[in-house]
Amino acid sequence: MSTPVRAAGCVLWRRSPAHGVEFCLVSRPKWHDWSLPKGKLKHGETELTAALREVEEETGRTCRPTTRLPRVHYRTHDGRRKTVDYWLAEETGGTFTPNQEIDEIRWLPTAAAAELLTEARDRALLAQAVRELALSRG
Repeated sequence: MSTPVRAAGCVLWRRSPAHGVEFCLVSRPKWHDWSLPKGKLKHGETELTAALREVEEETGRTCRPTTRLPRVHYRTHDGRRKTVDYWLAEETGGTFTPNQEIDEIRWLPTAAAAELLTEARDRALLAQAVRELALSRG
């Protein structure tokens, strides 16, 4: 059995006067989907370092990680096993520039973000992030 592909990312959020909280979703033209920012670990890189790097590469945003979220396991489009470590992270600055990998990002309130996400596993992770935010904000 092959070693799983290792990746990391964040459920990126920001405060919004209109909605309280908004979440950042990324459009990946290669897969024609909407997802959470994530990507493969580089050799020798920790999961958290990879998560922060991938968020910045994909969204142009820096962030402050807080809660570690549950690890996600699934099969890739070509059938390989993949594990992704996620953190809840608040956006701290930056600007998005479309690129070959990510052509658009959207900041959306919870219900709209859940509706736009392509994969059920991402919706479950978003729901967990919302619960964690509610706990941390009392």
